Amino acid sequence: MPRTTHQLLLLLCLLVGTRVPAQTVNSEADRPLTYYLPDLNYDPAIPTPEEFLGWQIGDWHISHDLQQAYMRLLAASSDRITLVEIGKSYEQRPLLNLIFTSPENRNKLEDMRALHLNWNKQDGGLSENDIDRVPAVLYQGFSIHGNEPSGANAAPLVAYYLAAAPMSEVGKVLENNIVVFDPSYNPDGLNRFASWVNSHKNKTLTADPADREYNEAYPRGRSNHYWFDLNRDWLPVQHPESRARIAAFHRWMPNVLTDHHEMGKDATFFFMPGAPTRVHPSTPQINQDLTAKIGTYHAAALDKIGSLYYSGEGYDDFYYGKGSTYPDVHGAVGILFEQASSRGHLQDTENGELSFPFTVRNQVTTALSTLEAFAALRNDLLTYQRNFTIGGVSPDGYLIEADNDPGRARELANILSRHGLPVQHGGSGDTEAYYVPKTPFSEAAFEPILEFEDSLFYDVSTFSLPMAFNLPFRKVSGGAPGGRNWTRFDREAPRPEVDHASAEYAYLLPANDYYATKAIYQLLDRGVRVKVSDQPFSTGSSANAFGRGTVMVPVIGQSMTAEELHRIVTEVERETGLDFIPAGSGTVDAGGLMFGSRSAYQTLRKPEIALIVEGGTSSLDAGEVWHLLDQRFEIPITKLAMDEVGSTDLSRYNTIVMVDGNYSGLGAKGTEALQRWMGSDRVLITMERAGTWAAENGLAKVKTRKVANPDSSITQRPYAKAYRDYSGKVLGGSIYEARADLTHPLLFGMQREEIPLFRTGTLLYEPAKNVYATPLRYTDEPLLSGYSPREFAQAAAGSAGVIVSGKGGGRTISFASNPNFRGFWYGGNRLFMNAIMFGHTISGSAVE
Repeated sequence: MPRTTHQLLLLLCLLVGTRVPAQTVNSEADRPLTYYLPDLNYDPAIPTPEEFLGWQIGDWHISHDLQQAYMRLLAASSDRITLVEIGKSYEQRPLLNLIFTSPENRNKLEDMRALHLNWNKQDGGLSENDIDRVPAVLYQGFSIHGNEPSGANAAPLVAYYLAAAPMSEVGKVLENNIVVFDPSYNPDGLNRFASWVNSHKNKTLTADPADREYNEAYPRGRSNHYWFDLNRDWLPVQHPESRARIAAFHRWMPNVLTDHHEMGKDATFFFMPGAPTRVHPSTPQINQDLTAKIGTYHAAALDKIGSLYYSGEGYDDFYYGKGSTYPDVHGAVGILFEQASSRGHLQDTENGELSFPFTVRNQVTTALSTLEAFAALRNDLLTYQRNFTIGGVSPDGYLIEADNDPGRARELANILSRHGLPVQHGGSGDTEAYYVPKTPFSEAAFEPILEFEDSLFYDVSTFSLPMAFNLPFRKVSGGAPGGRNWTRFDREAPRPEVDHASAEYAYLLPANDYYATKAIYQLLDRGVRVKVSDQPFSTGSSANAFGRGTVMVPVIGQSMTAEELHRIVTEVERETGLDFIPAGSGTVDAGGLMFGSRSAYQTLRKPEIALIVEGGTSSLDAGEVWHLLDQRFEIPITKLAMDEVGSTDLSRYNTIVMVDGNYSGLGAKGTEALQRWMGSDRVLITMERAGTWAAENGLAKVKTRKVANPDSSITQRPYAKAYRDYSGKVLGGSIYEARADLTHPLLFGMQREEIPLFRTGTLLYEPAKNVYATPLRYTDEPLLSGYSPREFAQAAAGSAGVIVSGKGGGRTISFASNPNFRGFWYGGNRLFMNAIMFGHTISGSAVE
């Protein structure tokens, strides 16, 4: 049986290890430049990292300000570099790209970029015979997780090598190719981590993992400013770091992209390919073959320095929202590197003491082996991308209905356009829709998936974007359907001015737009009295139909004049793009309740929100809430540390949010404080395990549903199958359908009863005994897309998606899953925002 390249690489990995590498290098004297880089005649006019910093890489963890300052110095010193600032992080740290090529090429860089892009077009004017003059592009990126620092600390050394090594060494890479160099994917997280470990470093290093240096404080440095994992944001692009990076990716369309990470301290070094049974079906086999060929260069380079390594297992190429996988659906090769982490300067491991300099050297070594492989395989890589891109052109496409929610639909169009799709917009009102052509990317990002070769996943098993937005979509043939006056969508285009007519009696705002709650908050924050209707009605002989959740702002009874109120409403219209409808009378059409009806219109109060963080809470889930409220809806929140709850005056908050996590850290004092706080007009919002904690402590009425073990009748299994059996029961992330009660305040503004919800984990809630207190239940056949552990979908059928219970006149709203998953589950966080804004209006007769 012939051996594939992948099999040969696996065999090579298994044979490695006859030399045990020296992992501990502590003193500066042990680490000249040649510890990291080849011994070459480097250009003396180019400063080394050590000359700039005053210390050798590995002595300390480089902060982002020093790293970017060195990159700017390199760019000013070398004629091979064009420096581009592609954006800024939330904390206003520059996001840099260094574009490396030969000095001769720098003057024609834009021409080279155009040539590279045209190579991948059917009508680009190039044929296969032109391949030798087409530049290939390599994108090298480092440390998207800030507390995986060996990559970002290797970046100055690799950049120095590209800038200062003789052209006889790097000419094959630079003379007809381009290297896009991204030294820090996550500047805010990197800086947070560097500050921590440098502040806790001992002069006499300790390798004890219990030392404070190796145990970061919450939320740790892995994430960005809002505590998001940026290596899950390549697809959702919710953050400025990701948006800048994706724009750079599509500007250059690299043939190879590398992503340098770290893993647990007791591991060795991993490089792609990953597990062959966990590759997304849209990724062709040639991608994996090229990945394996590149891997042989990494193996040879690591052999030379005696480092242990492995490949072909553990990690996967499935979720296209990761840096090593996103390129795969664009005709490129994504390469993941994982280095065992010292998480500081020195740690004891099962492989001996692991020093920070050693981890940096492995990253430098594989960055350089990537350059070698890229230069050697450039024609194969160019041919693959051309065939993939041109072969992916289709006359078909996808039609996405706006579902009478312009804000939510526009946000999906924003995401799709950032990924280079030519989005078209057409129609208005009930006919508003968007169209995108079918490409390998849009097919992967739209279509549900239910069949899998493997039951193990490193991350989620599905990621349908229209489902995330709860928007109906369908595949269409022959281009955009006629009759909607299609135009190219431009996410930078200003919104059209709305009619700012003044009202004689009241202003009305329908609840259908995603950003309606943002407008409501802005009114409340300006001191405007706002009411919400829980009944549908129409005015003007049914000319204007309004659904449940419509906001009514009366002109009378305000603490301001009619003119001042009009000015405020106009400001809110301009800031949100929403149009308030003036009403000249309090009378509605027959069958509706008049505006003065207390039974139909309830007064809203301004949310004053605390989010419990630290302790055992999920920093990722907490960050999603923080980002959603702060960035998207501009609602201030207090991030309240768990151990401070018991000593904080909670009376200033009327809403408290508890994300998934372990809340034992509240202790008796914190628990009693929450119990005393709960009362009239108060809303407690819980997610997943926070709901069970609340139930155990008298703050909610939630009962979990037991999921039967499908293997309970089996008395013995082979030991070798234990890991796979256990992992097959893990729900890493799939989409399930729930059915909603659209009359309920939590569903105000929603148009369809069926709602896709994202689930991780197998925690289920039983429906409430009160028949009105479970406004969201999973359907009888709930699985829409993704891998579901055996019999879990059956167990989930009919279980509660959300339960409303109460105590002392307050309301506890318990979500069985995270409605804000990774910041882009817009269909779910619409419910969460309704809980924030309307939760206190839920009738006492409708709570458990």
